[in-house]
Amino acid sequence: MVASSFATRPSRERVAGWFSVPEETIPEPWAHLDEFAEQGENGHVFIGPKGGLPRRSGFRRIWNKVLKDVGLPALRFHDLRHVGNTLAAADGASLKELMSRMGHASARAALIYQHASRDRDKVIAAALGKALAVAQEKEKKKVSGTQVARKLDTSV
Repeated sequence: MVASSFATRPSRERVAGWFSVPEETIPEPWAHLDEFAEQGENGHVFIGPKGGLPRRSGFRRIWNKVLKDVGLPALRFHDLRHVGNTLAAADGASLKELMSRMGHASARAALIYQHASRDRDKVIAAALGKALAVAQEKEKKKVSGTQVARKLDTSV
């Protein structure tokens, strides 16, 4: 699996940067851009049926229709960002990595995505158990000074 990177532009809430996405997700956004987006390097991703920028209420109406047409439950467009970043956090992304990925300048916003979950807690517990097992195995292989001395002293 190869990741592709995309540039982001700075805005009021976001610092400019790059973020990578899994290769498997690339075809759909490109298909959308080719068919529906405004042309050009600085073209808008979403445009209305007459070529203008959709208003928030117009976008919501289009978004809700698409959700219904494909059989998805009601969710906000921003929920997609939340799910993606929550999954990144659950997979072990550090706070700094989340901040960079989302374009946040402060830790406060990025902390929202670091939910405690039972699944992640189990992963952490398993990693701690593995580390303990490795340490215990190393300890078993160590020979104490007393054991060395007993091997040298054949009269005991």
